[in-house]
Amino acid sequence: MDELHHECGVAALYCLADKPGPSGVWSGDPDQVSRLMPRMLLDLQNRGQLAAGMTTYNPGRDQLLSTYKEIGTVIEAFRINHPGKFASIMEEYAGRAAIGHTRYATCGPTTRSYAQPFERRHGCKWKWFAFAYNGQLTNFTDLRQQLLQNHDYHLTRENDTEVILHYLAHEMRGDDRPDLVEVFRRLSRKFEGAYNLAFLNATGEMVVSRDPTGLRPMCYAADGRAFAAASESVVLQNLGFRDIRSLEPGELVLVRDGEVSVHRYAEHRRVSHCFFEWIYFANVASTLDDRSVYLSRSRLGRELARQEEELGRVPLDPAETVVVPVPDTGKAAADAMAFALGIPSVEGLIRNRYIGRTFIEGSNRADRVRAKFTPLREVLSGKRVLLVEDSIVRSTTLKSLLHHLRDQGGAKEVHVRVACPPILAPCFYGIDMSTVKELFAPKFMAGKVPTVAEQDAMAADLGADSLFYLPVDAVARCIGLPEDRLCRACVTADYPTADGRRLYSLALANQTTAAGGRTYEAGAAAEQPLVCTVRT
Repeated sequence: MDELHHECGVAALYCLADKPGPSGVWSGDPDQVSRLMPRMLLDLQNRGQLAAGMTTYNPGRDQLLSTYKEIGTVIEAFRINHPGKFASIMEEYAGRAAIGHTRYATCGPTTRSYAQPFERRHGCKWKWFAFAYNGQLTNFTDLRQQLLQNHDYHLTRENDTEVILHYLAHEMRGDDRPDLVEVFRRLSRKFEGAYNLAFLNATGEMVVSRDPTGLRPMCYAADGRAFAAASESVVLQNLGFRDIRSLEPGELVLVRDGEVSVHRYAEHRRVSHCFFEWIYFANVASTLDDRSVYLSRSRLGRELARQEEELGRVPLDPAETVVVPVPDTGKAAADAMAFALGIPSVEGLIRNRYIGRTFIEGSNRADRVRAKFTPLREVLSGKRVLLVEDSIVRSTTLKSLLHHLRDQGGAKEVHVRVACPPILAPCFYGIDMSTVKELFAPKFMAGKVPTVAEQDAMAADLGADSLFYLPVDAVARCIGLPEDRLCRACVTADYPTADGRRLYSLALANQTTAAGGRTYEAGAAAEQPLVCTVRT
């Protein structure tokens, strides 16, 4: 509801021309397999809507690597609604391998130069490469300062993607063709935080890697002549792949000389999958690390129902009380909650999926809510509503929505139920909530577990009749993973990396000062200026 932004989605695709077979995924000309990339990126649109792009490899053209990227959604960037222009792009950038990217930006420039993939051209084929990146380097400022102080570098962007570009290029130096597994192993000793990469060079080598903590998901599959990887399994499933696997933290897939191999490139660390992927970010049809997103959200709904019965604060008369999901991520939890309670789950809020991004951003918050959601007065009027929300981060949009439900929908009461614990700490791993100040719950909570009185105070501030969150222990139980394999830093303040813990200390200090900007831009030293940058 607070339009929380995940930074991007990554995809990779390769036609292994010398493999036997036709494949169920691709049986055509190897140099045309890149035509599937826009389709893959459409299935990653939930992870980024500001820009989209791809880099393709074709040994039969002068530009062995060629990058196309533009501002806008995938449909806008690739001109999919203009068949002639789309066909021209597909023909010009045709290749037997491709990497792709969809992007969000939280602040800073929204220009094409920040869109991905990033390409580094060079006369030596194995030094000519492109890459797409998902995550956030928590030691970005330290790495950037090292480049500026120890080398004669000129950096043109305030983001960690350009820093990664230079560190990759540095690892390619010398006269001998490098072992890419060793390249990524050395980088893993320098990089901290979340970083999934799709890499492609002008010799046709491809690498898809997942960071050692496994914060962001990465899936891959092979079928005859076709290999593909993506941030979410639904992308590969929709292409026709059957045997889809999650890349383990600290592993990479190498495609070289027509062979696909999996390698461990980084030492074992504390594995910490971001729980927010299951409850909010990922497509509901995806399976991440062998855990279904849909089933996880359904179990969250059953937990909400159990809590509702224990609380006993709202009469559960099917004639007067309805469950309403906040579209779209709240629906699976809302349906499961309503079924368990024996009351109706109704689509009391209809989301307008055809409002353009620019139109919404150009309105004030109340107008954005009215443009985006239409309350159905026919099913809400005079009803007691249990409004199921996936999470509350900043609360500003939710306040407008609650007013809209009463004013336009005619709801008699609105009780907010959140299928997530309170967000009380920032994320430094690629989600755009980087300061304590911007978060809703910490303003009301004395500890890490909200009391009934504190939740009542939150409800009053929002304009709800009541508010209840799920407890922290419900998260691991519903996802089906042990607590020690999940990153729950935003609800526990327990960060899986040293840099995360350092940045949280800085965020707490900034909470009581006039310091502005995003916490992670403070870097290694709090006395450095805080600046707003784009994260990719």
